Amino acid sequence: MKILDKKQLAPEIVKFVVEAPLIAKKAQPGHFIILRYKENGERIPLTIADFDREKGTITLVCQGIGKSTREINQMEKGDSFLDLLGPLGKAYPVQKLGTVVCVAGGLGVAPLYPKAKALHEAGNRVIGLVGAQRKEMLIMAEEMAAVCDELQFSTDDGSFGHHGLVTEPLRAVLAREKVDEVVAVGPVPMMAAAVKVATEFNVPVVVSLNALMVDGTGMCGGCRVTVGGQTKFCCVDGPTFDGAVVDFHELLMRQRYYRDQEKEALHRCKLEEAGK
Repeated sequence: MKILDKKQLAPEIVKFVVEAPLIAKKAQPGHFIILRYKENGERIPLTIADFDREKGTITLVCQGIGKSTREINQMEKGDSFLDLLGPLGKAYPVQKLGTVVCVAGGLGVAPLYPKAKALHEAGNRVIGLVGAQRKEMLIMAEEMAAVCDELQFSTDDGSFGHHGLVTEPLRAVLAREKVDEVVAVGPVPMMAAAVKVATEFNVPVVVSLNALMVDGTGMCGGCRVTVGGQTKFCCVDGPTFDGAVVDFHELLMRQRYYRDQEKEALHRCKLEEAGK
């Protein structure tokens, strides 16, 4: 799976355009892939951030926060991933609803963009709310601007747009006008907060969950989450779920399960990069 283009979007965040005609042919908003970049490499789930059926390409966005993702981001144009499995998951059900607010936190813009694009093409009025820690971490602004009727930015440090959490502009939008659906994608605490705000205004809200994943086909059970009191697998039942019935506390606890091992692997990776 050859890398046709590589672009640095922000510190530690890289966009890859990859030759994958079979995946591009069937990809829909909400789908993801499992990537293996070398023979003994970790299997990494990444959202299909965009696709071009005619060119046979898919777009992947990767943030180098751990050993494997840092190694992936060191790959260059012309290199090839060992294999890609996909498209996986259930597609986001795109409908003409009316007004939809699309809320993204951090890297959540990547999985949110294809949903916002499809909603726009379906004739909805799309309001985009994008948040990040600081200005330099805001990504895909031009892409989002092209598919949103209104686009607002928030930064935690106030370096660009609204100074504060992205859920604050969400509350303001819901207070001023009728909204038919909220779509929230980002870190678990951000999605949980967005769901809380949406439910206060009795607005349906969907989220895209990022549970730990291994095989991506429902066999390992590693990505299980509790939704409406029932056990679901993100890889085959999601990743899109009704946010109002997701157990976010359980999801957050499960995401922290391998934190010590992740820290150790990242420490070794940094030592290798430093040549020690």
